[in-house]
Formats: sequence, C-alpha cells, structure tokens
Amino acid sequence: MTRIGLIRVLTSSNPRLLNLHGHAVREAFGVDVLSRAVQEQPEGVHDRRTHDAAAPKVLAIAAELAHQVDGIMISCSSDPGLDEVRGLVDLPEVGAGSAGAAAALALGSRVGVLALGSAPPRAVSQVLGSHQYSVRSPDGVRHTQDLLTPSGVYETYRAAERLVDDGADVILQACTGLTSMGVALELRRRYGLPVVDAVLAAGSALTLQLAALGAQRSSEQLTAATR
Repeated sequence: MTRIGLIRVLTSSNPRLLNLHGHAVREAFGVDVLSRAVQEQPEGVHDRRTHDAAAPKVLAIAAELAHQVDGIMISCSSDPGLDEVRGLVDLPEVGAGSAGAAAALALGSRVGVLALGSAPPRAVSQVLGSHQYSVRSPDGVRHTQDLLTPSGVYETYRAAERLVDDGADVILQACTGLTSMGVALELRRRYGLPVVDAVLAAGSALTLQLAALGAQRSSEQLTAATR
C-alpha cells in the first residue's frame, strides 16, 4: 500500500489532535499515513517567525521519513520548508498551502481566503495571484489552538459569511487548523459555495502524483520485460 509521510507543524501532547490530518487523508484516499510533528511549536505556524522556526524542523523530519514513505506532505498552509525538502528528498512532495490554492483556482475565479490574520500565507498568495479576491479571518483568533474553542468556531463561521458577502465564489481554508475543526461540510451547507480543505487538497495532489509514478514504472517494467 502507498504510504505518505505527513508532517504536522503543531506540537501537542494530544495524539488524537496530532493524527487528525493523517486520519482524514487515509479515509479520503485509502493510503497509509505516517504522521510526525515538529517540536516546540505549541501554537503551530501563524506568522513569519513561526514559519521560519518550523522550516528546518520540517526538513529534518522529511530526511528521517524519506526511506519509510513514498511521498511527503507538509500539512501547513504556509508550506514551511517545502522548497528545501524538494532539494533534499528524491520523492514527490506537496505543501497544503500551494495545493489548496491550486484546487481553489480549479473551482472559481474569485477565491475567498479564510486565514489566520489579515494576510494569507505567502504560499497561498503566490498561487492565487489576482484571483485572491478577499481575505477574512476569525476575530480574536491569533493561532491554531484558538480555533479549537467555542468562540473560535463561532468567529470562523462569521468570517466565512463575510467572504460570501464580499462576493467570493469559492472559499479556501488557508489554515490547516480548520481541518482539525472539521468545518468544511458545514461551511458548504450554510453558504452554498465550494469549500477547499487544504489538507485534503494536498492529499489528493500527492496521491495522484504517486499513482502516476506507479503507472509509469509499471509501463517501463512491462516494456523492459517484452524486449
């Protein structure tokens, strides 16, 4: 079975929380997932400082996982360390931010970005370009752990409603903490728009890459065997 190495950038002593993204990817795509989390990032990644702190830790975990998995997924919307991992590891690698943004562009041209803070991650903005139509964030939410509170949930729905009022035709969850909340289905139900879950977008992109590589190898082996 295909095995994905999934790297979390949130440090937590709660194993259920740390394995939520891996479980979601496993259930959606039928792959085995080996999850690892960086250390000393209890608030995850929510600004440039925490992004820069996470990047070398992500790189170290990717090097550790490289001989145990078929592909690597960075489960964070700012894609910390993604470019460095691509230079180090000879495997398919995907970041949730860029994958989520690409998926949103396939569904609409006015992308409403649900983010932490007033500016979305650079990995998201770089892909969306001029299609980044509106950016909203939950009031009072400073980092990922704040989302997992009653007020964080309430303010998340309010922020999504503002994106709809702005005229967005697709909503991108540009924080993987929103995957941990499991709000995508409810957002779709409430507002009648496509809602892109960045974690599942990355899982889809990576499993498609791995399937294509597997088909190519099978074809090459068949060709070699019939010569």
